[in-house]
Amino acid sequence: MHAPAPQPIPVELLLIAYRSGIFPMADSRDDDEVYWVEPRERAVIPLDGLRLSRSLAKAVRQDRFRVTCNADFDGVIAACAAPRPGHPESWISRRIAASYRALHLAGHAHSLECWRDGELVGGLYGVGFDHAFCGESMFSRAPDASKVALAWLVALLRRAGYRLLDCQFMTEHLASLGAMAMSREAYLARLAEAVAAGPAPTLAEAYASFGGAAAAAGAGAGAGGVAAAGGAAGAAPSSSPEGAAVSCPGKLILQSLTQTS
Repeated sequence: MHAPAPQPIPVELLLIAYRSGIFPMADSRDDDEVYWVEPRERAVIPLDGLRLSRSLAKAVRQDRFRVTCNADFDGVIAACAAPRPGHPESWISRRIAASYRALHLAGHAHSLECWRDGELVGGLYGVGFDHAFCGESMFSRAPDASKVALAWLVALLRRAGYRLLDCQFMTEHLASLGAMAMSREAYLARLAEAVAAGPAPTLAEAYASFGGAAAAAGAGAGAGGVAAAGGAAGAAPSSSPEGAAVSCPGKLILQSLTQTS
């Protein structure tokens, strides 16, 4: 007999929590209880400070992966919650996953996916509201896949005028990519500025806008590219995320990341 589906956290409650600098976690994958976290120290990636190694810049420039937005939100969150070497458990419980699926359908949770040869090999998901985006988790099944997704995320947020990219907890991996530690008080001040700025384009809208810009640039289609399926949250994804691409946008992504504001 299957366990009953967990009751999602209400969308309105989640958004109130995020606007207050708080987010939910669980002790294990099968734990339906959640606890609310407000870290004393927060990790933030400055949108003008992503650190690109030569290998990562090359992976982006060469369009090593096809990058989509919201084409497989369920697949990304499942991959982020899956056991990993040295990490058999996950804070992404069934209830938390259900809650973010509901948030996704409401247009506030988004994913970026990296595809290679028809297979989902990396990606990330997070919560967007006002001029803030809170990255929740990422995964990689191929070298640089999650980093490419992060590079795209930063470029799209820059394009849409966001003011804050929250990464929750500092790690050596995030520090290597340019994340900086911020006190709770400094973070809340930055968050308040992002909320006061009001609504910004969603990540999906920024992705769609970038796809049009990439097409206008006249680049030829290749191994990577912007897939035509990256619509708004809740829209039906393409049955083939590796389908027709409108261009090879890696160079435009790098240009966006290196432009000064």
